[in-house]
Amino acid sequence: MTALTLSTAGAATLRADALVVGVAKGPKGPVVAAGAEAVDKTFDGKLATVLDALGASGAEGEITKLPAPDGLKAPVVLAVGLGPVPEKDESYDEEALRRAAGAASRALAGAKKAAFALPLEDASAVTAVAEGALLGAYAFTAYQGGTKKNGKGDGPKGPLAEVTLLGAKPRDKDHKAAVERAKIVASEVNIARDLINTPPNDLTPEAFAAVAQTTAKELGVKVQVLDEKALVKGGYGGIMGVGKGSENPPRLVRIAYTHPKAEKTLAFVGKGITYDSGGISLKPAGHNETMKCDMSGAAAVFAAVVAVAKLGLQVNVTGWLALAENMPSGSATRPGDVLRMYSGKTVEVLNTDAEGRLVLGDALTRASEENPDAIIDVATLTGAMVLALGDRTFGIMANDDAFRTSIHEIAEEVGEASWPMPLPADLRKTMDSPTADIANMGVRMGGGLVAGLFLQEFVGEGITWAHLDIAGPAFHEGAPYGYTPKGGTGSAVRTLVRLAERTATGDLG
Repeated sequence: MTALTLSTAGAATLRADALVVGVAKGPKGPVVAAGAEAVDKTFDGKLATVLDALGASGAEGEITKLPAPDGLKAPVVLAVGLGPVPEKDESYDEEALRRAAGAASRALAGAKKAAFALPLEDASAVTAVAEGALLGAYAFTAYQGGTKKNGKGDGPKGPLAEVTLLGAKPRDKDHKAAVERAKIVASEVNIARDLINTPPNDLTPEAFAAVAQTTAKELGVKVQVLDEKALVKGGYGGIMGVGKGSENPPRLVRIAYTHPKAEKTLAFVGKGITYDSGGISLKPAGHNETMKCDMSGAAAVFAAVVAVAKLGLQVNVTGWLALAENMPSGSATRPGDVLRMYSGKTVEVLNTDAEGRLVLGDALTRASEENPDAIIDVATLTGAMVLALGDRTFGIMANDDAFRTSIHEIAEEVGEASWPMPLPADLRKTMDSPTADIANMGVRMGGGLVAGLFLQEFVGEGITWAHLDIAGPAFHEGAPYGYTPKGGTGSAVRTLVRLAERTATGDLG
């Protein structure tokens, strides 16, 4: 990952390939942000005027490169837009700083070193800029740069190699802690992105489970993997029902971090469909190409547990990865089949493309057996949620309104757009089956809420539970923006980590 250091050196004296400064959108044109005073001085106090002449406005994410004048050791100045100038006595929003730093890192792909002279008023701002810079520098190049016929490789630009935060103090306890946290969280978000972007022929359920085993061994945390034989023996009819149509059999992975002084336990449950064809209810043309991302929930859960372990938080966190490949074949589950879930409840499968709720149902029941203080599941579950909230916002459902509100507030705090959604009781009856205890489909309208109601059936009595449907923001198909790349995003990792932090300190509303 991109290296990150703190420095109290002056912006004019530090050697780097580029010097990043912030520019805000003022009522009469661009305004140079705090942190760039020394750079502005080398422009004779006219940096804003020069930027204005070049067409810069200070709009969020806007990038303007210009040659550095005499007096700077860096040859290039990169001005990045921060959005509107804050109101009097207010600071720049942390998410604005995070996105600006990410946009700057992306624009400097291939460079060896960049110095960031952005506003750093406190440790929270340090965290935001550090996170943004590291997340923006992400690149997935594992499958690029093959050898040409002439024998020469032609690979893509690598990410920005090193970031130095100017104005952050290396000896300041809060600043050091902020940067160390940012490094861990960004690293694990990027690991989640790598997993999501890995082609499904390489990331099978078995391969994903092997990654978890290797990481757990390195961290010294516990891991248990149930293979197809153990799943059949244990009665995991949901996971087996989804995975039995594939040559790559399913897995259920339990990865657990414990702290000797922990008073609370959280269970994270992730949907891990490593490829989703829809099964017998085959997806139409144009809907299969990105279905390697259907394991984004499991990637988020895995990354969050690892981050919590690396941070050493005083909370117990167990991650459950429900891994399967949903394929059509002679052995695949058919519409009309009835599956007996791990809970003992029977499910009539009306649509094999509604498979995520089946694997999650088994995992939720198993997680409930350990009686955690709360369960949070994460899944790219429904296209209905994308229709409701768009492709940048995830939905939150819960069996406890206060818990749903807390998760929403936490997500907004860390810069992950989310919205609380209801679980209308009247929709539950639309899943009534004349054959089984419940069907895996209900009415089409409100389908995201129907899916949440289905999952709620498998949560243990008295356990606080929330469901995050990340179908929209988990995989970004458009042009990169801010610190968000094209492809896997690592959605929900930061929300889960902050939830664990709040639980560890007892600061959960």
